[in-house]
Amino acid sequence: MARRIRRELSSLAYFMRKTYRKIITAKPSLVVIAFALIGASIFFLGGGVYDLLEKPLIAVFQSGGTFISFYPYALNEQLLIESISAMAFYTIGIAGFLLAYQSTKYAYRPRQAFILLLVGCVLIVVAYIFVERSLLSKFG
Repeated sequence: MARRIRRELSSLAYFMRKTYRKIITAKPSLVVIAFALIGASIFFLGGGVYDLLEKPLIAVFQSGGTFISFYPYALNEQLLIESISAMAFYTIGIAGFLLAYQSTKYAYRPRQAFILLLVGCVLIVVAYIFVERSLLSKFG
């Protein structure tokens, strides 16, 4: 009985060592790492930590039946919709930067490069306008 338990424990230790070595030597691709970092930065810039810690309301309805998606006149408070919209606008902006970067790979196809650059710049400008508009709406 003791021999069987010792063998199972030694095989478990061997299995754990082998699994640990595989995890340590694993090398994910640079694309996966880049998208993970982009996703983390969007989450942090959009207020994801605040959402997790404070658990804000999704939206607020006023007595007149109007829908409020932001706290006016308060920079230290936010609703969940406000945070999600900020994350969406940041995502649109980053997609614009990625399209503008991809346009440099089509030097021998100027029409496609111009279209990608134009769409990327439009996305960047749209994201900037909406982020600024949502920030200025907090001030009244």
